[in-house]
Amino acid sequence: LVSIPADGNPPAGKPSLEQVYFLYRCCSVEKVLKRLGFVHSSSTYCPISFHTVYANSSRRTRVKIANSVIIRPMEERLQKLLAHAGYGSRRACEEFIVAGRVRVNGQIATLGQKADLSVDKVTLDGKALPKAEALTYIALYKPRNVLSAAEGQDERQTVRDLIPLEGHLYPVGRLDYDSEGLILMTNDGDLTNKLTHPKFGHEKEYRVLIARRPDEKQLETWRRGVVLEDGDKTAPADVSFLSTAGKGAWIRVVMGEGKKRQIREVGRLLGLPVVKIIRLRIGTLRLGHLKPREWRHLTSEEVAELKGEAKTFTPMKRTARKPLNPKDKPKRPLPKRTDKPSRKPSP
Repeated sequence: LVSIPADGNPPAGKPSLEQVYFLYRCCSVEKVLKRLGFVHSSSTYCPISFHTVYANSSRRTRVKIANSVIIRPMEERLQKLLAHAGYGSRRACEEFIVAGRVRVNGQIATLGQKADLSVDKVTLDGKALPKAEALTYIALYKPRNVLSAAEGQDERQTVRDLIPLEGHLYPVGRLDYDSEGLILMTNDGDLTNKLTHPKFGHEKEYRVLIARRPDEKQLETWRRGVVLEDGDKTAPADVSFLSTAGKGAWIRVVMGEGKKRQIREVGRLLGLPVVKIIRLRIGTLRLGHLKPREWRHLTSEEVAELKGEAKTFTPMKRTARKPLNPKDKPKRPLPKRTDKPSRKPSP
């Protein structure tokens, strides 16, 4: 390992990849970048900065550092690695480990075990997890007759086919095959779990075309919740009338749950057949000006808002002012006394 001289000066020569890797497995990326990369070993800080080690390394070693060390410098628990790869929530990934479906370097993994994808080979049911890659967030306008899946089991086109980028990407949540609108594509498993888990209750907004014009009673029933054929009752939703469209109408539906074909099923039960569904919003992310099959990368602000890290502005409620009571009307203040002599009256 790299020896630390007493005077604190960096050692001479170019450190090997193993030496650099040891140093950076003992620290976090934030400390490397925000504190000039000062690393520590055995709870003792070392006076070797990231820039010093990087500058004294060969070009080949620098590439390996960038690909293997900086992106994921420490081991992580297997359930977190599986969740990042899009195999479900961490709780579901723990069940995969307990069932013996996960292997690390050919050996059956145990719950609580850690691994580093840049060094170790982790497999689930024989399929290797992809190497560590930068997190990607993409907003896509899914057209009709496209599957909301990363891989299709038949010849039908999937949303993954619409994004010509390398790497592991999967859709967050579902959108029916015959529906269209906003789809979020990412490789961030934690964000996927946060947006899809019912306990977080992220809203989804839809613009829905129905074949008949609804009355207020039908809309109010939709708002309160409708009992489906399987016996489950839908959660309360925000449903409002937008405009007429021939014999039908456009309505706006905002809800915090997403059962399979829920909007179409509720419309059928209320006598309002659904013709078209367009998803406009997922949480704070909006479809914007995207057209069918178009996609774009999310901004850092949009990602922060989805993760709940951004501070949102809440306008103050304006309270109506009460009319003044004549009895409560403030009196005119008395003039201030001055030391100047009063003006003599004119003769």
